[in-house]
Amino acid sequence: MERKLLNLLLSLCIASLPFLFKGTKMRENLVIFFSKGVLATLIDAYVVGTKKIEYPVRPIPKIFKTNIIYDMLFFPLLSVIWAKISYNDKFLKILLKSLIFSVPMSIGQWFMEKNTRLFKWNKWSPFHTFASVSFTLFTIRGLVGLLKIVDRFKGKQNITEN
Repeated sequence: MERKLLNLLLSLCIASLPFLFKGTKMRENLVIFFSKGVLATLIDAYVVGTKKIEYPVRPIPKIFKTNIIYDMLFFPLLSVIWAKISYNDKFLKILLKSLIFSVPMSIGQWFMEKNTRLFKWNKWSPFHTFASVSFTLFTIRGLVGLLKIVDRFKGKQNITEN
């Protein structure tokens, strides 16, 4: 069952790629995707290394101790979606929209931990998931804000050069 769930997740992620990486903000979306992949992988490597979480069933288990589909595809794709839906929002709306992702992710992981062998929580809880998802979403959203500032600065610089 776990392998089927991982294959389903991989298929859904691959199928969503063409829809998420089109349009005018391609560079931004790629930066978000790869930054989130790096951030999620680093955090997950620490959490697994300190034995807070284990992944008994995972892709390429001889090489990776983490679930690379989650770290390098699923979570980064969700971050691209989140950045898109919160792109022009103020802080309060961003905070509320973050709950759309962090609360279901926490509940879903709690359910999956209880009913599958995809991961095992040793020193972890839904609150840790909530905090780590929220932290990484806001870190990536801060990066988006920085990219927006750089783009504005470049736009002003181009106007003065002409």
